[in-house]
This record gives sequence, C-alpha cells and structure tokens, in this order.
Amino acid sequence: MSTIKVLNMAGAEVGTVELKDSIFGIEPNACVVHEVVKNHLANCRQGTQSALTRAEVSGGGKKPWRQKGTGHARQGSTRAPQWTHGGIVFAPKPRSYSYVLNKKVKRLAMKSALSAKAAAGEIIVVDSIKMDAIKTKDFRTFLGAVKAEGKALVVTPAKDEIIVKSARNIPGVETAMANLINVYDILKAKYLVIDKEALAVIEEVFA
Repeated sequence: MSTIKVLNMAGAEVGTVELKDSIFGIEPNACVVHEVVKNHLANCRQGTQSALTRAEVSGGGKKPWRQKGTGHARQGSTRAPQWTHGGIVFAPKPRSYSYVLNKKVKRLAMKSALSAKAAAGEIIVVDSIKMDAIKTKDFRTFLGAVKAEGKALVVTPAKDEIIVKSARNIPGVETAMANLINVYDILKAKYLVIDKEALAVIEEVFA
C-alpha cells in the first residue's frame, strides 16, 4: 500500500493514510477508460434534435408543372429535398444515445482513473472538509492552502449543501459525493481533493 499525507483545511499535515493498491495502485487501462468516457458523454446527450421530412413539411400538394414538354426536369412536389423549403433527407428525429457497459468495465475504468491520479501525485486527502457558512472566498482560500488551485474535484462522504454552494461559483471546481463520482469528472479535474471519510467510502464501494 502507498502512503499519502493527510492535510487539514489550512494546508498543514496532520497525519498519513494508506491507499489500497487494488484501487489506487493498478496499471491504468487507457482503452477501458476511453470506452467509459465515451459512454458517459453518450449518456449525457439529450437527443432532442428534430427536422421535417418531405412527408411532414406543409405544402407541396400541387405538381409544379406538367410532366413533359417544359424542358425542365420532372417534379412532383415543391417540398422535395432539392427545393428551397423542402424536407430534409433522412431527417434526424429524437432518440436516445445511451447504452449500457459491463459493470466490470466501469469498475476497472474507475480504478484506472484513480490509480493514474495517485501515480501523478494529484490526489489530496483532507482530514475533514467542513464549513460553517456558505463562503466562496473561504472555500477558495482552502483550495489554495492545500495547493489545489485550478480545476479540482472535491469529494465529500455525503451531500453537503454548504460545500456545494461555496464551490459552485469557482471556475473549474466541482463537488461530488464519494459514491457518485465518475471517471469523466476525475479525468477532467487536475486535482482530486478527497475528504478522509469519503476516501473510506470510495475504497468500500470499489473494492
């Protein structure tokens, strides 16, 4: 097991904690991580795009001109795709882009993402992330003290409205509960700031 420092919210070292090699010490599998990120982005797509086919565009009931003798190409409707205001060929319709991945694949991708962060030294464990009031300035000061300025994902053991509201106006900073973190958010953040209790939840969920 690898050992990592535990800091308080002022940035001072208050102890150490061991990270499980089975979660934070494996060889990252880039292919699996790619598949899971692609799946996450596909599941986030709304799929609400819609256009009208020639059967759905209003008008076009009358034949523009007679079939023969005009010198023009034959036309049956002014709502055919080649006409202005005509319908769309193979028009997109509302659909779901989501699909399901194997649980073992998602679990391996999560371990790979966490192991990559641990190997890069981008995991910061905090003894306890607590605030008495909603203060964005104080939360920014906390991130600066633990050297997590920039893009950061702050992981708490349970939902904390004070933490969420204090962090939401800081560009690049996101919060998440330990049992709801995902690979995409981990990779998108430069630093992973984890409450010590949340670390125990992660190790329990992904063991």
